Amino acid sequence: MKVLRVRASNYKNCCNDFTIDFVAKSKKTSEDKEYELQEIAEELYVFNTVAFVGKNASGKTSAIELMDCCYSILSEFQLENKHYDYDNVNLEIIFYHDNYIYKYCTVLKSDSVLSSKVTFTNQHIYYKKYFKTNIKGIYSDEGFEEKTNLGDLPEDTSIVFFVLKKKVPHAIYFDCNGKGTDSYNLMFRAMKTYNISEKVLTKIIKIFDDKIQSLNMLDEKHYRLVYQNRVEELSDSELIYKLSSGTTKGILLYMVMVAALENGFDLMIDEVENHFHKTLVENMISLFKDKTVNKRFSSLIFTTHYCEVLDLFNRQDNIWVAKSLDKIELFNMYESYNIRPELLKSRQFYNNAFDTSVNYEDLMALKRELMK
Repeated sequence: MKVLRVRASNYKNCCNDFTIDFVAKSKKTSEDKEYELQEIAEELYVFNTVAFVGKNASGKTSAIELMDCCYSILSEFQLENKHYDYDNVNLEIIFYHDNYIYKYCTVLKSDSVLSSKVTFTNQHIYYKKYFKTNIKGIYSDEGFEEKTNLGDLPEDTSIVFFVLKKKVPHAIYFDCNGKGTDSYNLMFRAMKTYNISEKVLTKIIKIFDDKIQSLNMLDEKHYRLVYQNRVEELSDSELIYKLSSGTTKGILLYMVMVAALENGFDLMIDEVENHFHKTLVENMISLFKDKTVNKRFSSLIFTTHYCEVLDLFNRQDNIWVAKSLDKIELFNMYESYNIRPELLKSRQFYNNAFDTSVNYEDLMALKRELMK
């Protein structure tokens, strides 16, 4: 299963028909096919890496949270415990699965009893066989047939169940806040769930703090840490003060990244720069681009203020510029801007080619006020 496009109306403060498209649009060079793209079916290419960029409050997080919403439906067939309002959201998800293109449509409603849950109303699933000769028409209504007589499900369960049939993680969302003391429990749970070896954990830990010789879980709240040859048994709250915030976030995120790469699900990260150094972000991008590592067609989807990391992207159609106008809108760099491909994308951001710079006059207004 691979998401091709999502579209939403009445979602947060976004414009109607708020759309994110993961299908490659521009010319595909042999180099792109090797490093930038995944061929999920003959001549059907999606991206190894996708970035959302823009100034503060431009809507980058809204975009990646919409993806989190869609992946939750496709993975769990339910939507619950989200911190944003999804009442009356009109949602369309188009995805590829087993040689077919599926279009799922629904109107989400808040559960009148359980406010943490959503109910699915006005649901429809359409499908059509994928043919490479119709690659330009995969989103066209032509050829779609509706699946009918699917059976009954509870109102809080999506009929996507009848297509995908079992709960499988298709993505993990890592928000900008980190996971606090839960980080260590999640870390070791990921190791167990995805059969990640202690050798991998040791190598990840060394990247972030080479003074840590080993870290082991005693129970869900207690850990054994060997730090500079000293053995300590610590609770999770003690451990989080012992280790730096960057180390804790980094180890968990890299553990989740390994799980995604080895199991073929997507990794979504909000504000990747909140977690660690730009070099480590560049390393993550390079791992998702490397087919000897990324063997299961995993994708890295992230928001960032690190304009420089976009220079690692050979393409422009996998970069979305978020802007908060009357409503939040997304602009695809390839479709909406005339940027010569040989120019550094970071330089274009600093030159404000995308109207994403912090307003200089606003900065000076603050300075003048402080000078009084």
